[in-house]
Amino acid sequence: NSFVVRTNTCGELRSAHVGQKVTLYGWIQYQRQGLFLVLRDFQGLTQIIIPQDEAHSHVKKLLSNAPVESVVRVTGTVSPRPPGQENPKMPTGDIEVKAETAEILNFCKKLPFEIKDFIKKSEALRMQYRYLDLRSFQLQHNLRLRSRVVMRMREYLCNLHGFVDVETPTLFKRTPGGAKEFLVPSREAGKFYSLPQSPQQFKQLLMVAGLDRYFQVARCYRDEGSRPDRQPEFTQIDIEMSFVDQAGIQRLIEGLLQYSWPEERGSITTPFPSMTYEEALAEYGTDKPDTRFGMKIVDISDVLRLSDIQFVQNALSYPRGTIRAICIPQGVSYLKNKDLESLKESAKSQFNQEIMEIIRRPDGSLKSLLTKFLGEKQQLELIQALNMQVDDVVLLAAGEHKQVCSALGSLRLLSANLLEAAGLALRDPTAFHFLWVVDFPLFLPKAENPAELESAHHPFTAPHPSDASLLSSEPTKVRSQHYDLVLNGSEVGGGSIRIHSAEQQRFVLEKVLKEDSEVLSHLLEALESGAPPHGGIALGLDRLISLIVDAPSIRDVIAFPKSFRGRDLMANAPDYVTPEELEPYHVQVSWPLEEKEAKKN
Repeated sequence: NSFVVRTNTCGELRSAHVGQKVTLYGWIQYQRQGLFLVLRDFQGLTQIIIPQDEAHSHVKKLLSNAPVESVVRVTGTVSPRPPGQENPKMPTGDIEVKAETAEILNFCKKLPFEIKDFIKKSEALRMQYRYLDLRSFQLQHNLRLRSRVVMRMREYLCNLHGFVDVETPTLFKRTPGGAKEFLVPSREAGKFYSLPQSPQQFKQLLMVAGLDRYFQVARCYRDEGSRPDRQPEFTQIDIEMSFVDQAGIQRLIEGLLQYSWPEERGSITTPFPSMTYEEALAEYGTDKPDTRFGMKIVDISDVLRLSDIQFVQNALSYPRGTIRAICIPQGVSYLKNKDLESLKESAKSQFNQEIMEIIRRPDGSLKSLLTKFLGEKQQLELIQALNMQVDDVVLLAAGEHKQVCSALGSLRLLSANLLEAAGLALRDPTAFHFLWVVDFPLFLPKAENPAELESAHHPFTAPHPSDASLLSSEPTKVRSQHYDLVLNGSEVGGGSIRIHSAEQQRFVLEKVLKEDSEVLSHLLEALESGAPPHGGIALGLDRLISLIVDAPSIRDVIAFPKSFRGRDLMANAPDYVTPEELEPYHVQVSWPLEEKEAKKN
């Protein structure tokens, strides 16, 4: 209550305050028949008793007629609630304030929705009236928790470990590869700035400058549409260190998260477990495994290798051919036939992967199109390999290793959703399972042209020391010194040890990625100027906070997010500008024909 004219907030009065005269400011949450109202501010609710005597008739008239969500000042005396009228669900439920004077500071018009967490509102309406949506206790809680976590992170990095908080530019130049960047026109004809996807180059340059330890709560931009876990502008905790290895970065981040973790979410255990990219793909079908539940992918190639099943033999004839399966516990009890069909259809449409099901009956026998091709011994081996219990359902896939694992990894998550929707508790909503994923490939074939390579993460990632000799001869076999941090199946951070040799960086850009290194001449020149070995990481702050508070979308932990299509529905941005405003930037808009006609009309 420092610096303001109230004596208390609406969430702090207790029995100990009985008899005190207080002044409260807030919004009218609820008013009942001119008898009492509930006043709300950022900290909570207080019940205000409206006086009924003639001497305070003006106060009664004022408060009885004020619309809900009007802003008021109330001065009165704290009293205990009458016996039996206490409200144990409210922190202030033992007391009430008997109003003596009041003032309406601002009347509220009729709003598009009620300010209550349980009122259902469309996403578009919430975005359009975001300043009203932010009045809800849940969003206020999310933003305040986010603020506390960031403050603790600053303490840990700057006060305890000597990091320097540096702000890097927002207007920069285009970076080769990676996500699409937003362009900003300049007054030089044909020249554009680019909004950075991350401060990647700047933080490396700060290491060349000898700053040693850099940190920033960085705003980043990507022009690739919006998804539930993505926004065109987002925030990351950006970190870079000199003279560090992968283990050093990992220990730093574990300590950082342990120090800044909200007490109400329990404690987290360090060190976090670690898994290679290949292990993650083989067991979970993804590079960001949700390790809160089992249903791991099992390799059953050896069990079926000697069978006469044609599709099995075809699959095993591939260079990386495999037969794998997942076992859905109590699938018969919890999944309907239409659920199993939707799972198979999902694998077919997304991964072009056929799926076969196997069910274990109550008598222990197997029900499947496969069983007629399998002897008793093979069936028993299959049951043992998958640890199949009665009423379990197995989904089996055969084919190329990565395709099979990716398809089963997707089905594993879809199955978990279906089981939980049917009432089987599978993932503990209060559990936080962190995991490091390491040893990623350094390069991947381009989707549009597999003969060409692109960086699996970005072109500044250093190769694994054991694989550096393969850079020129077999670049697809080179592992990187990249590491991802995964929490409950979502990637919340990623980083790497960087290339600090100008010669190696130039080779990667020109010979492997076939990029024009001239675009990065400033960085290459810096690496030739005595660049120390260095590495870093960036934590996705929005995603991390959304997981901590169990929000369905990162939009629920950002004050003013963009819509699903990347628009600001409140201010209606992006918006048109006039040709006159564009003229200094040497930009002309080429309108599609139908839009030209629409503008004429």
